[in-house]
Amino acid sequence: MLDWRALPQAPASLQITLLLGFLIALVALGIDSTVPTLPAVARGFGVEPGAVQITLTGLFAGVACGQLAWGPLSDRCGRRPALAGGLALMAAASLASTAAGDATTLAWLRVAQGFGLSCGPVVGRSIVRDLYGQEQAARLLARMMVVFGLVPISAPLVGSALLAASGWRAVFWLHAIVAAALVVAVWRGLPETLPLPRGGTHRSARPLSFAALLGRRAFVAPFLVMLGAQLGIIAFVTNSAVVLIHGFGLTPWQYSLVFAGVMLGQIGGAFASSRLVARHGIRGLLRFGTSFAACSGIALAALAWMEIRHWSAVAGPMGAFLFASSFIIPNATAAALSPFRDSAGSASSLMGALAFGIGAVLGAVLGSLFDGSARPMASATALGGAAAWLAMALLPKQQVQSDG
Repeated sequence: MLDWRALPQAPASLQITLLLGFLIALVALGIDSTVPTLPAVARGFGVEPGAVQITLTGLFAGVACGQLAWGPLSDRCGRRPALAGGLALMAAASLASTAAGDATTLAWLRVAQGFGLSCGPVVGRSIVRDLYGQEQAARLLARMMVVFGLVPISAPLVGSALLAASGWRAVFWLHAIVAAALVVAVWRGLPETLPLPRGGTHRSARPLSFAALLGRRAFVAPFLVMLGAQLGIIAFVTNSAVVLIHGFGLTPWQYSLVFAGVMLGQIGGAFASSRLVARHGIRGLLRFGTSFAACSGIALAALAWMEIRHWSAVAGPMGAFLFASSFIIPNATAAALSPFRDSAGSASSLMGALAFGIGAVLGAVLGSLFDGSARPMASATALGGAAAWLAMALLPKQQVQSDG
């Protein structure tokens, strides 16, 4: 088997790219495939529709906790054992969910499922840092985002199809099958990438603590750039359904088509970023992405405050924002992880946990502010784009030079 530590600059194969792309998309799979089933779950348990929202809350809680756990664990025990453990937990919790008898039990099982599946994005990003320096890491991350972008488009459709064919429990059978297949794929197709210290064991040398990472400008500056873009995306993902369905009058099917169209912007941007980073460098793509995201967010907010109540007034600027974000997120992630080879797992954990936690608060706040218009969602997206653009001033120039 090819030793990627011995050949750190070898280009990633399609097999590795697809595997890592699916790993970072596990959270989206866990959320998006189950949202269409919530009314059926409520009917099955004989509760009000709002009562089964606790199952999503449980998943979010599990993901938030798991984000903090898997990175440090993978820094000490290796990437493959951490992935295998997390995916096995996801499979077990998913299987147990198929037999849940009430919403409370299902919610607790979703906590365990979320904790397990959160290993995917955390360890997936760490593996990229193990293998590559900045520009090549950014290129692989962008290619992974192309794969990632397919999941939010397809997962709701697959969930709806399984619901119609076999009921809501079939979605959790799907989760269990996916997790089991990924365990096999990881163990057979992914070599251990954790750097070997002089002792010759898969134990990284003195990984930095979360507090130490937060004290490093080399981590905080690119993380803030990325966070601005992610908060804009989270504002759309968590509030677009209520805005477009309840506010603008779209049917759920029409909304799913608009959502899929917007997500194509992310896929297109990720593909372009993967092709352009070697020519223009991380700083060049971040400069373009943050400028374009700020302009797109401002355009979205302007249309919302002008009371233009048409789906295209949201879909157009938001598609452009997601296109820009695909230039920001992979490149800022590469810049944040590259200086911390011995702590890549911890740094990846911290990035995910902070973004997820802040995003969850933002989603709840925007939900409470909903007034029938797109104004709260659009304003948050505009602020996220502007924040990403402003945070560029904090990024040290030497940080975006290739480190091999």
